[in-house]
Amino acid sequence: MSSLKNNLEAILFISPRPLPVRRLASILGADEKTVQESLSELIEDYAARHGGVIIAEHEGEVQMVTSVGASALVQKFLKDETTGELTKPSLEALTIIAYRGPITRSDLEKIRGVNCSIILRNLMMRGLVEAREDKKKLVTYYIISMDFLRFLGLGRVFELPQYEILHGAEVVQQFLSQEEPSDGADL
Repeated sequence: MSSLKNNLEAILFISPRPLPVRRLASILGADEKTVQESLSELIEDYAARHGGVIIAEHEGEVQMVTSVGASALVQKFLKDETTGELTKPSLEALTIIAYRGPITRSDLEKIRGVNCSIILRNLMMRGLVEAREDKKKLVTYYIISMDFLRFLGLGRVFELPQYEILHGAEVVQQFLSQEEPSDGADL
């Protein structure tokens, strides 16, 4: 598999939602035509495998999804995952999003010190977190959802305990302002 196809596959794997080809081209530093060609090859590769994962393409957006044959098992798994208690890492990420949001995935990972892709996907599946895309900056921000507020019995995010103090904490902002090389982590 070519390097572009490998990178395309990796981005599709970690993305919690469909991505436009234009955005993939921007992330990968390639032109849209080349990305579309590699994407078509990747879609064919996955279809030929007849595996549990395929790449769906709809109206110019693509996403890695489970195949029809795996749907019953996946639904059972998701039911178990979304009804159980949140893990400590999920609670940490949710707290950071609640107090520092809107926040990019890279800033969340900078604060936590670990990759948060799976945690974000889980929190979004549970309806506790939403992703909002800034189309001008080509970056995604994560915020808490209305369901999160409803579960806590709050009307607004600033009703969280010590919200004003923690949301505006300068030490966190200084930490996040430190320069880091861009690696396309703000999916």
